[in-house]
Amino acid sequence: MKKFMNEPELFEADMLEGILLAHDNELQSLTADRRAIVRLTSPAVGKVGLATGGGSGHLPLFLGYVGKGLLDGVAVGDVFASPSASVMLDATRRINGGSGVLYLYGNYGGDVLNFDMAAEMARAEGIAVESVVGADDVASAPKGMEDKRRGIAGLFYLFKVAGAKADQGASLSEVKRVAEKAKQRTRSMGVAFSPCYLPFNGKESFNIGENEMEVGMGIHGEPGIIRLPVESSKRIVQRIMEAIEGDLPLKSGAEVSVLINGLGATSKEELYIVYRDVHRWLAERQISVAFPYVGEFATSMEMAGMSISIMELDEELKELVAAPCDTPFWRQDP
Repeated sequence: MKKFMNEPELFEADMLEGILLAHDNELQSLTADRRAIVRLTSPAVGKVGLATGGGSGHLPLFLGYVGKGLLDGVAVGDVFASPSASVMLDATRRINGGSGVLYLYGNYGGDVLNFDMAAEMARAEGIAVESVVGADDVASAPKGMEDKRRGIAGLFYLFKVAGAKADQGASLSEVKRVAEKAKQRTRSMGVAFSPCYLPFNGKESFNIGENEMEVGMGIHGEPGIIRLPVESSKRIVQRIMEAIEGDLPLKSGAEVSVLINGLGATSKEELYIVYRDVHRWLAERQISVAFPYVGEFATSMEMAGMSISIMELDEELKELVAAPCDTPFWRQDP
């Protein structure tokens, strides 16, 4: 394992200090350990506060989406580990501008437990809290068991839609409604060519042969649905799109947003080849693309691979996805 780091046990602390030093005009930490981070302008009085959280190792997920037009605060855990409920509560208190707080996070046991606990404590203090749990990974549970699915790169769409709606001055119930709508219309699936290495022990997240690929793996190295010899981009895209379309049927004339997400060690050249193949697959079925996103949106340390996320649009979602946003890691102009 080769990583730019100091003591392994300080990996997260050093990383967070570096981010806050680089972006001290936009972000601030609330605690000495820097695990609760919010926008410098928080709270925004009268606006619904949006919070997320999860383990480190996935930048720009989760911390990278704190900024104008997106999220207000985040709770940061160790690599691939949930942050504590107390850190989540710290962020919740600071971003509450009087209109309540919406939690948006992935469907992982520790995150669900700790976010639920933080919500209970916040409500006891008089803060209205609601949650939408991302579960977009079609490989992690079959149709009919959507509540068992993992949240992966499709969380991006929940952040984008909820952030735009909150900036419009919408109520907590309305912001939650559009986030739920985005969730119901989003599906994802990924393929890994290599594992990642955990900084605290140097071990691989999983073992895989030089010419093999893991289809449907999770962003923490969870096993996929099948291991196969490496295939062409066209064939990989066909596998993923058939799985997504089988779960979220798309009719001719539909309009979608496409997110091609690199997992940390895949070149942008490769990601654009994947996007080409996805675009052609959709065009053959008379499905048009608005707002294509290609890059790193939810990584897994230095894992080689990518995921495809599709969100079926309607006029409301299209308007919200189009809204501008600006964070230290990513921006979208009007």
